[in-house]
Amino acid sequence: MASSRMARLAVPIVVVIVVVMMVVPLPAALLDVLIAFNIAMSLLVLLVAMQVRKPLDFAVFPTLVLVGTIFRLALNVSSTRLVLRDGYAGKVIEAFGNIVIGGSLVIGLVVFAILVIIQLTVVTNGAARVAEVGARFTLDAMPGKQMAIDADLNSGLIDEDEARRRRKEVAAEADFYGAMDGGTKFVKGDAVAAVIITLVNLIGGFAVGMISQGLSPSESIHKYSLLSVGDGLVSQIPALLMSVATGVIVTRSTSEGDVGNDLIGQLARHSEALRIGGVALIALCLVPGMPKLPFIVAGGMLLVGSTRVTTEPAPAPSGAVPMPAAGGLPADGAQAAPDPISESLKVDPLELMLAPDLVDLVDPARGGDLLDRVRALRRKTALDLGLVLPPVRTRDGGQLPPGTYEIRIGGVAVSTGEAPSGHLLAIGDVGDAVPGRRTVEPVFGLPAVWVPSEYRATAEMTGATLVERAAVVTTHLAEMVRRHASRLLSLDDTRELLDVLKAERPAAVEELVPALLPLSSIQKVLQALLDEQVSIRDLGRVLEGVGQRARTTTDADALLESARLALGPALTSQYLTGGVLHAITFDPQMEAELAEGMRAGEQGVVIALDPLTANRLVTDLNTLVTGAENAGLTPVLLTAGPLRLPVRRLVRGALPQLPVIAFGETAGIGSIETVGQVSRGEFVARG
Repeated sequence: MASSRMARLAVPIVVVIVVVMMVVPLPAALLDVLIAFNIAMSLLVLLVAMQVRKPLDFAVFPTLVLVGTIFRLALNVSSTRLVLRDGYAGKVIEAFGNIVIGGSLVIGLVVFAILVIIQLTVVTNGAARVAEVGARFTLDAMPGKQMAIDADLNSGLIDEDEARRRRKEVAAEADFYGAMDGGTKFVKGDAVAAVIITLVNLIGGFAVGMISQGLSPSESIHKYSLLSVGDGLVSQIPALLMSVATGVIVTRSTSEGDVGNDLIGQLARHSEALRIGGVALIALCLVPGMPKLPFIVAGGMLLVGSTRVTTEPAPAPSGAVPMPAAGGLPADGAQAAPDPISESLKVDPLELMLAPDLVDLVDPARGGDLLDRVRALRRKTALDLGLVLPPVRTRDGGQLPPGTYEIRIGGVAVSTGEAPSGHLLAIGDVGDAVPGRRTVEPVFGLPAVWVPSEYRATAEMTGATLVERAAVVTTHLAEMVRRHASRLLSLDDTRELLDVLKAERPAAVEELVPALLPLSSIQKVLQALLDEQVSIRDLGRVLEGVGQRARTTTDADALLESARLALGPALTSQYLTGGVLHAITFDPQMEAELAEGMRAGEQGVVIALDPLTANRLVTDLNTLVTGAENAGLTPVLLTAGPLRLPVRRLVRGALPQLPVIAFGETAGIGSIETVGQVSRGEFVARG
């Protein structure tokens, strides 16, 4: 507790001391100590900047730049007061002045000027420009990064805590680079102030020496130039160290090591470059008049170094890395070795076929994380729909065109997509500034562009959302799983779900299966719920609703409606916007006509309408749904209870994503707002 309190008070105390230093004269001995401390602090900051793995690991750096700048300026004020008043500013300044000037005033001033030029025009200007560009790029990329986090969260690759942590990191990164953009201005201003203060000391000291101390011009110049250059040097060295630290921080890219390890490791991977450089240096010895020893030593060191490093391995060809075993990837990642004949007869419930050039997506050695994303998708599907997906078998689609993939359910292709190597999917308008191939996002049908990876920064500046190839494939797979979830629920899966529920609620299962209904009837009810995008996670409540109706009938439609009524608010809550259910309804005349057209068939009750009326009804519904979605709403079609399922069967071909809700299923909803109505004449839109 005491240590934490001391740390919290340290910076305010230092700032107060710095302000006092600008007003109260300091003894020369204390000034020596403070100058040494200033140099030590700047050196420590530089060393820490070179050790951090990413800039955010040193997030306090902009504040250190400000505090260090103010501290150096306070030292300049104190040293200037001592130089002009006493002609002596401590042993440190005097020693630095003697080292630089030595026996020649001109040489000393030239050396000091060179140090100032290096500090002001090279290091500081470069760091300021990099910080400015980094801040702009970071702010421009924030929306895309936030949407990428949301995409990973929606696909189940990360949980809510990890998403919150990543969002906080993105915001912190933007704040850091914004602060660094301002912090570099302090560094540049510090360098300019040091030059001005040194000139003031030179001119003021020359005048004070001649007027107040009666020195000759040569004596005055020698004495005060030594002190002024020494004073400027003890300020410029820490400032230069801080400028270099600023440059290191703003040019630091995220990696797994510090600057030293990254530098040595990345240079050491290119032994051929080292050999060529060594031979070139030794070849310079053949030039007439060129000194041989320095180039032989330097070239020899490069050649020796090239023999002690390993060459960077070349990327393996696309066919060199095998796909997961023929049986695909089980849920636990284990790879079995099935019998070839029996394997050829097997039809997997869910398959992902990848073209040969997409093998990098599933190869961890090449950064592929598709299999991890698929595992996360299985977890998310279980949470969202209550369905345990079968293992997703990834196979080599040798017949697929390059850069494409195919999703199969029950051995039948349900959708195809593309994920070309070396590209990112930019969703949004990137204009003509970014080269790429126009396409359509496979899930939502949004216009998009496949952009080469090297144009990532340019695409981010346009404000487009950039999506990695693996995320595109996973999102597409998730949508196909959602649409075809009913086909993925087998009889064995139903038995497994009931066994899990039976361990917690045995009465709910034993009373219904097999006493009232066979297992296949329960499967049909669950499949019908999944077909309408209703989660079966609350299986106990579903069975309670089915059990109440099963005592009087075994009709599949009646059992489905009872299960939906039992789910109640859990069924409709996902469609609420701000606590309001936005509904499209039929007028009484239209409802009456639909009720008259109800007919019982082999597939259940359907509505028999003439083609013209059916086509106009679907067209009107589509117009109302589009208008509501453009207004940012999630509309549902609200009907009378007996009409719900027949209407659903009527419109699902043209509007598969439109939820059809019965009035009885809206119990507990606080507010229902009508956004449109389909009438026997023309449709009427409201709201």
